[in-house]
Amino acid sequence: MSAVIPAPSPVAPAASELLDHQGRERTPSATNLTYEQARLGTAFHEAGHAVLALAYGMRVLTSQVIAWIPEPGVSRVTGRTDVQAQASFHLWRFAAQAAAGQVAQVRYLMAYGLWTPERAAACAADHDRDQAVDVLTEYGHCLGIDHVPHGGKSWGMVRGMASRKVGYLWPEIRTVAHAMNEHTVLTGDEISALTGLPNAPFEGGAA
Repeated sequence: MSAVIPAPSPVAPAASELLDHQGRERTPSATNLTYEQARLGTAFHEAGHAVLALAYGMRVLTSQVIAWIPEPGVSRVTGRTDVQAQASFHLWRFAAQAAAGQVAQVRYLMAYGLWTPERAAACAADHDRDQAVDVLTEYGHCLGIDHVPHGGKSWGMVRGMASRKVGYLWPEIRTVAHAMNEHTVLTGDEISALTGLPNAPFEGGAA
């Protein structure tokens, strides 16, 4: 028996739920997918963030799909994963966790026979990339968007790191994505129980 997928909310989420770390609105890209396909794809995106965060020793607070109806006959889907990293966190692993959402979502499209160049391009999450750039810059590391800076890495290199880890953890990501698709919101401890990956206690660091 297949799971019953929650319908999108008739009420828009709080504005703060749709903002990136700089306070800018995150606008979902059009994918020409059905609501069910787009919702599951978003769940894979957020599961990618959450599972890699746990695998890298970070603490996950919650990971969720956010779906609503902005106007009659139109649904919109996005997601949010709240992660805390320890004061001694590994910066490039933090960046790989940020890239894992896009990587997992594209892999979902391929695994479920939905991939097209346009849909893959729509998975790009500039807000995830920009947060990684800002966090690494704050700690004195260089992450280039379209080049390899001296002494640093490019976003393409970071996506490569994420791709290898996503491939290794794909069964766990798939499990979390389907659970999130069904239940909308998962806590870090629930994700830990689903995957067997520990959810680290928070001792202070970056969020």
